[in-house]
Amino acid sequence: MSETTMSTLNKAHRINLNTSIYGTFAEIGAGQEVARHFFLAGKASQTVAKTISAYDMTFSDEIYGREKTGRYVCESRLEKMLTHEFTLLVERLSKKRGTDTRFFAFANTVATGSANDKKYCHGWMGVRFQKNPQGAYNDIILHVRMQDRHRLQQQEALGILGVNLVDAAFHHTEDYEDLISCLVDNLKEGQIIIDVLHFQGEDLKHLNPHLTNLELVRRGLAEAVLFGPQKEILHVPDTVYKKAVLLQRGTYRPVTKTHLDVLSKGLNHFKKDFQLKDEQCLSIMELTMRNLLTEGEVNDKDFLDRIETLCSLGQHVLVSNFYYFYPLKTYFRQYTQEPMAIVVGASHLERVFDESRYKDLSGGILEGLGKLLDAKTKLYVYPHKTDMTCMTAKSFFPTPSVKHLYSHFKESNQVCDIAGCDETEVYTHSDQVHQMILKKDPQWETLVPTGVRDLIRTKKLFGYN
Repeated sequence: MSETTMSTLNKAHRINLNTSIYGTFAEIGAGQEVARHFFLAGKASQTVAKTISAYDMTFSDEIYGREKTGRYVCESRLEKMLTHEFTLLVERLSKKRGTDTRFFAFANTVATGSANDKKYCHGWMGVRFQKNPQGAYNDIILHVRMQDRHRLQQQEALGILGVNLVDAAFHHTEDYEDLISCLVDNLKEGQIIIDVLHFQGEDLKHLNPHLTNLELVRRGLAEAVLFGPQKEILHVPDTVYKKAVLLQRGTYRPVTKTHLDVLSKGLNHFKKDFQLKDEQCLSIMELTMRNLLTEGEVNDKDFLDRIETLCSLGQHVLVSNFYYFYPLKTYFRQYTQEPMAIVVGASHLERVFDESRYKDLSGGILEGLGKLLDAKTKLYVYPHKTDMTCMTAKSFFPTPSVKHLYSHFKESNQVCDIAGCDETEVYTHSDQVHQMILKKDPQWETLVPTGVRDLIRTKKLFGYN
């Protein structure tokens, strides 16, 4: 937070003093934490048309309609709240003051909790607003997880974030970096996690949703962001709920035929291992922020090129801050207890069983691998084949100090081969193909999927010219 950052009350007061801004606050689950700041700031009568806390589910259903899922802390509930409150506001007041007023509706639906049920301390928050009187409306919607241990602290964080969101809507939508900076004003580092940020509306079309959500991960405000096959931003807990998850890590610059063969063979093995049907499985191609860095910085176009090509194949794509596999597994275990597997090339085994990578853990490599592998989580190994050699899980020989540990996981079938050397072609790395593209070597076209090849050509991706 910079020295020039406005306090939460000053932000609320600035909005209250602007007589063209007028709206409604609807809050479920954690009190009137956001509206309270506007009343404390003074001049709230110039801004607040109505506040409401519909705590009782029956009463809430009468206003906003019933949720078929029975869940009230969800994005669909928030959207119903925004639609109802904004529509009601405009219908009742547009004739009286619509020519001079920019209407807004703020809403949140939140579950706070104690230190013992921290994973339930989350909520959806949004604002629907007009940039100009009588103009079309815009939406900014986010999902937040409160990291404080006690309810009072969670509620205070929620109130600050809510004021920041309303302030951002009217004063900080020129670029996504400024918007995100505004959202976390006056909040302590690590106090909240914002893992989804959605936009809608003509006045927000200049904001790229992919770069915006990537920025959340880059700043450490989110552990990961998930893109769907249509390049949409997905909420990880909702997407993986009760799903068996198969993960493949790579750089995908660009995605190669080898990547798809790894994923295909891994998925087939996964379904046989755990007797899963297609609809029970979710395969995700993951890349880390570290893999996105070029000379220490993220190249926006390069990132968008990767999302474009991977999603064109109908894949889910995760960008994460997890350098090691064990925190990646722990992250997903928060949201699904179904089987999981991580599929890697055999050349990665040396890193997975490298003791130096676990020196920050009190239990060292034993703790790290214990967190990674269990009866419902496996490491699948795809052969790393070159013109000269072929490496598999069977032919990997770790250092003597971890030899018995590796044998344990192999014999327990928690580390296993998913293909043999005769079943695979030479392993093609993304870097090799990228260099071919830059050098205008036409051989690259045979090493990537046909659809990806056409995309690279027509949209000039990855430096193709």
